[in-house]
Amino acid sequence: MNAPLRSTTLARQASPFDLDDEASYRRWRDAKLAARPAGIDDLLVDIADPLALTVAEREALLQRLSRANMALYRGPARACDRDVVTGLGRQLGLCQLDGHWLAEEDGVSRIAVSAQSDGRGGYIPYTDNPIRWHTDGYYQGTERRIRGMVLHCVRPACEGGVNGLMDHELAYIALRDASPDHVRALMAPDAMTIPERRDDDGVARAATTGPVFSVDTADGALHMRYTARTRSIQWKDDAATRAAVDCLQAILSSESPQVLHVRMEAGMGLVSHNVLHDRSAFHDDSRQPRLLYRARYLDRSAAPELPWR
Repeated sequence: MNAPLRSTTLARQASPFDLDDEASYRRWRDAKLAARPAGIDDLLVDIADPLALTVAEREALLQRLSRANMALYRGPARACDRDVVTGLGRQLGLCQLDGHWLAEEDGVSRIAVSAQSDGRGGYIPYTDNPIRWHTDGYYQGTERRIRGMVLHCVRPACEGGVNGLMDHELAYIALRDASPDHVRALMAPDAMTIPERRDDDGVARAATTGPVFSVDTADGALHMRYTARTRSIQWKDDAATRAAVDCLQAILSSESPQVLHVRMEAGMGLVSHNVLHDRSAFHDDSRQPRLLYRARYLDRSAAPELPWR
């Protein structure tokens, strides 16, 4: 597998994601673990105006994205924050919106409890039920990989709605340290299949088969495609894949300090390179129900590469 390098020429020379290149992996691993945040506070950046970041605020967010593939921001709560999502994303280099079928015309999704009759009802992000560990767009093919995301909180729930977060590169390290065979199994091109989705008109989305871990050929960034759901997913039926999936699930359910938790308040948001995340169940106030806006991107932010060579 190719290294997370901007140059394809350099990528052929050294690769921390090549299971046969242990020296490069160790150098990258040491740099990654040295830079990892100790807790949620290390990810948080206070900003005065999300639509007009100062140079220092932008650099602080990009530095955290470089270290941890995610950053949290805390800004002023406003009556309508829809424009914050794409405005903030553009300032950080996120431009290629994923206009999926549940998003609005501007590519932004309104995340709130929805009725069955509005098209969103029944899909778990639009309920108050817990959401298991996943990366966004895990059901999409390689041509529509979700590489970036902005999630902005307008109103939190009155109780619950806590997000778990884990840098997918740390998950890779934990799996490879446990056994390189786990990584090898999850890099297989047929490791995970999401069956087709059908509606009244027939096949609305074709089945997609692909790896859990892959590396983008354009910039060498590590990408992860995963869901902990047990329905609407088919894992490759062999012992190596089952062992790798069991190990990953154990990592995500552990009390590891690398698994972070945050309950976002009004004006807070998450920018990420589509890291692993979950959400606890919540209870709404019917007068002020929970509301978040989300934009998903096909590109990554302008965060600099973490030095490791």
